Amino acid sequence: MFDLLIKNARTITGEKVEVAVTAGKIVEVAPEITAEATEVLTLADGQYLSAGWIDDHVHCFEEMELYYDYPDEIGVEKGVTTVIDAGTTGAENVGIFYKYAVAAKTNVYALVNISKTGIVEQDELADLSKVRADLITKALKEYPDFIIGIKARMSKTVIGDNGMQPLILAKEIQKENADLPLMVHIGSNPPELVDILTTMTAGDVLTHCFNGKPNGILDQATDKIKDFVWEAYDKGVVFDIGHGTDSFNFHVAEVALAEGMKAHSISTDIYIRNRTNGPVYDLATTLEKLHLIGYSWEEIIEKITEVPAEKFNLTTKGRLAAGFDGDFTIFELAQGEKVLTDSNGNQRTTKELIQPVKAIIGGKVYDC
Repeated sequence: MFDLLIKNARTITGEKVEVAVTAGKIVEVAPEITAEATEVLTLADGQYLSAGWIDDHVHCFEEMELYYDYPDEIGVEKGVTTVIDAGTTGAENVGIFYKYAVAAKTNVYALVNISKTGIVEQDELADLSKVRADLITKALKEYPDFIIGIKARMSKTVIGDNGMQPLILAKEIQKENADLPLMVHIGSNPPELVDILTTMTAGDVLTHCFNGKPNGILDQATDKIKDFVWEAYDKGVVFDIGHGTDSFNFHVAEVALAEGMKAHSISTDIYIRNRTNGPVYDLATTLEKLHLIGYSWEEIIEKITEVPAEKFNLTTKGRLAAGFDGDFTIFELAQGEKVLTDSNGNQRTTKELIQPVKAIIGGKVYDC
């Protein structure tokens, strides 16, 4: 007997699928499963099933003041089964964050900030004495299943007069720790984007990829993607949305798409202020923005399941397959009219909505 049997489901590609879960793991996936289960969940016609949605850039350590939120309010309640906190905490306070994280229903992981304090202040990398490789290595040993990467915020307000040095130190820390995944935030200059992308290597994640700033990927004089950006994209740097309060621009995303450049992964950079006041609100709203500019629902679902799971070595998440975690998102596609706003106040109106209905985490079913 299974613990949970999900019936009458369809994937976003239209494939009929039923899934059995026992002890929090997927044990069978087939077009039809006839068996007994402690709990049977039958989807309504028109509802879709995917692997659990993963938001790989959030800020959810509630003790912080600048950027903070609550994992379940941006996670399970919004159809997101896994969130990755992107550098809110550093080696000195990640242990406190861990205690909150394990108490959440949502799966919570952390990218540890290369500054030992995390984002206690906006300029956490202006003082390079805060970058302590030894403390990061120690934290990785203490929380090996929680810390899944490192984060460096490379924009003017963060680094002070330190130029490229924080990223150079981040790359050294990465090499010393088995090529741990590295996410790099970009924004105002200095440092220059060309120097950042030249330093980054294949597999590194560039977040805020479609921001509308002069130091972004778009050459505002020619209205084309900069050549050096294409070089980084082609060498394997991972482009992540990281919408945020100030880091997603419709036009930049549209120009990139027209030239054949798509974001590899979709994330929100959500925290309590841009969740409450916008323009982010939740992951579903960010997905609607990408669909509106031309991404298919099929590739959107892949970019919030398989792709982030692969990039951050979450080897049991992101797929509907036996042996993977029993994490799922049930959602609907609906017709309606909704005004979407980017980080620069530009608006578009969509008539296609994506609405999470239930989140299932480790085989436990929650309403969104």
